[in-house]
Amino acid sequence: MTSDSSHWRNWPLAERERQYSPSSCVAAIAPYLAAYAALSRAAEGQLRCQKNLLWGERADETFDYFPARSAAAPLLIYFHGGYWQELSKNESLFAAPDCVANGIAFAAIDYTLAPRAALGTIVEQCRRAIASLYRQAATLGFDARRIYVAGNSAGAHLAAMLLVAGWQTAYRLADDVVAGAVLLSGIYDLEPLLGTYIDAALHLTDADVAMLSPLRRKLGRPVKTIIAWGENETAEFKRQSRAYASALVGSGFPVSAFEVAGANHFDIVIGLVNRANVLGAATIELIHGTRNKDA
Repeated sequence: MTSDSSHWRNWPLAERERQYSPSSCVAAIAPYLAAYAALSRAAEGQLRCQKNLLWGERADETFDYFPARSAAAPLLIYFHGGYWQELSKNESLFAAPDCVANGIAFAAIDYTLAPRAALGTIVEQCRRAIASLYRQAATLGFDARRIYVAGNSAGAHLAAMLLVAGWQTAYRLADDVVAGAVLLSGIYDLEPLLGTYIDAALHLTDADVAMLSPLRRKLGRPVKTIIAWGENETAEFKRQSRAYASALVGSGFPVSAFEVAGANHFDIVIGLVNRANVLGAATIELIHGTRNKDA
């Protein structure tokens, strides 16, 4: 397939749906979901974890938090994928042990899933979550000046919406409240999803595409960003990642964009902060720079 950004418009619906179905590149997704859950339960068992803390007022506006040893540690906030319709923070704690081992506090965010919430509402929830955690920094024990965000798939979209200009004003936050981002296998232009099975629960409109596509929004203050995707992904996920990386670079963002050899849409995130692989090493360098940090 060509990487031309408009080429998808010529595809039949079935091809567009295949291109935007991550499971089309793996034999089955169940083993990956089971791994997320098992690793998350292991993290809860190994480390001090504060469960179901509130970032909002609703029962699903919660987060799980793993403190680092130092109250001056940076914080990595993770937004889960699932096409804004599935999964939760409970299967999203797998990066916590690597974070804590590398002197980074970790939080996984819950948000209301579609169709109970529109995508615009979900985006605003994630922004409110950032504001809430920022204001809880002293209580939780992390450096409010070093908040980093990460996400996979739909979670990468949500994290990318924190890089657009202007949203911070409504929450009385500085424009540099997010210090950097790690975006994995994301969706940065929503238009190809219109009319697909993915859209059945989202009911996206043209206005949503314009307002909620990171690729179509003015970018805010440049921050260090990683854009990564797996070798074993569809051409469209790769194209969207490259296109967003290019847009960030064009707006002055320091960007590291790369393909992770042997990885797919589902397992790439397991190595998010594992210094033994290329992604984890890049994440740690983004957060800590060249300094060697202890937990």
